Amino acid sequence: MNIKSNKQILVWIMSLMMLSSAHATDVTLTELADFKTDTQHAQTNKLPILLMFSASYCGFCSIVKEEFLIPMKISGDYTNKVIVRIVEIDSTDDIIDIDGNKIDPEALAERYNIQLTPTLIFVDAKGNELVQQMVGVTTVDFYGGYLDDAIDNSLGLLRSGHKLTQKSD
Repeated sequence: MNIKSNKQILVWIMSLMMLSSAHATDVTLTELADFKTDTQHAQTNKLPILLMFSASYCGFCSIVKEEFLIPMKISGDYTNKVIVRIVEIDSTDDIIDIDGNKIDPEALAERYNIQLTPTLIFVDAKGNELVQQMVGVTTVDFYGGYLDDAIDNSLGLLRSGHKLTQKSD
């Protein structure tokens, strides 16, 4: 190849990279607004709900969103595996709870004993936790694997008809 061809290929590759990063920034994650509706959808489709408890000031939360959750959404591979919702604990917007009543994000975090952001929990249609919470970010290199395992294990429990225990308050 000549130098001109190499430059054209390099320009083409750089253009593709810029387009893909521009596309990723257009993707947003859905904040939890109506837990009742989401749990009804989860029940109908036998899907777990991943609730990411986040805060506006949390840098590690941004890493989880940008490096894991947004790429999951872009890929489309998780559409029939999990419902993903973000709970911004410092938001002033109320959430419609499972029972149809309003609850603030901080109270929902307290219900699940969330002490640190980011924390990911995986719940069934009744709000019962399915697997162990993912608290913080320890090793980014392994986080995606841990996340996939938690999703797969949650989905497996729901689809196997495994009898879940009621969440204790």
